Amino acid sequence: MKEYCFQIEMKVRDYECDLQGVVNNSNYQRYMEHTRHEYLETLGENFGDMHAKGIDAFVSRVDIRFRHALRSGDRFRSCLNLWKEGPRLVFGQDIYRLPDGVLAASGRVESVVVENGRLTRGEYFDRLTANG
Repeated sequence: MKEYCFQIEMKVRDYECDLQGVVNNSNYQRYMEHTRHEYLETLGENFGDMHAKGIDAFVSRVDIRFRHALRSGDRFRSCLNLWKEGPRLVFGQDIYRLPDGVLAASGRVESVVVENGRLTRGEYFDRLTANG
């Protein structure tokens, strides 16, 4: 497993699986979103407080590659790295099944930050990550 700036462990719930007994593809995106929210909290921030300050982060693109299906009861580790490309914040996210470390999914999630209705170059996250 490569190095990540944040990781969280989770477990597949029965209702997240489809008729084939594997996690429905939409849930991988939810796992990745939950990971980004938890990461933000480790930096001392959350999306509700940001919105109250006039700062909103919006997902602008998601690309997920499904590698190996997770099943009900599987434990997994959701990991992320963050970098900037112009005004976009890019999250490289991977999900590994535990305990064997098999890569289940990998994703690239791009987001932008709008402050008081204006697109920024992500300076708000620059400040957050510099302190985190």
